[in-house]
Amino acid sequence: MGEWTTAQVQDRLELAADVMRQMPGVMPQGFFNAWPEYFHSFADKVGQEPQMRRPRPSPRQITQAEEAMLWLRWLEKDDARLVWLRANGTPWKPICWELGISRATANRRWQYGIAVVVWRLNGRYVPRKRSMDFIVKRSG
Repeated sequence: MGEWTTAQVQDRLELAADVMRQMPGVMPQGFFNAWPEYFHSFADKVGQEPQMRRPRPSPRQITQAEEAMLWLRWLEKDDARLVWLRANGTPWKPICWELGISRATANRRWQYGIAVVVWRLNGRYVPRKRSMDFIVKRSG
């Protein structure tokens, strides 16, 4: 793959969040259900709306999601949390309340987090003595 862009990183993180939502919940070891499976007859299903299920994520999607989640370790803890919350589609207001920052600060730190991931994926070193604005503008 060529140069990574911010749009590609955002899409991959959103895909990772979507894949993690589709995964089955973690059950404690030894968990089982003692109730017998109930089979509905045709008469029970008459008049009901069909329930469509999304297919489980493919192994390739799971691998890409795990890879994208590892990108978050390149960020500070709060920035990684912010980027992950945005990938999950969390609105800005709850994010600002949770992190105790303003909307403008949250947006700036989110852009910086995405830019840092883009820099690292493109094999560049993120300079510590440069401003957030410099890194965001140079990330493409």
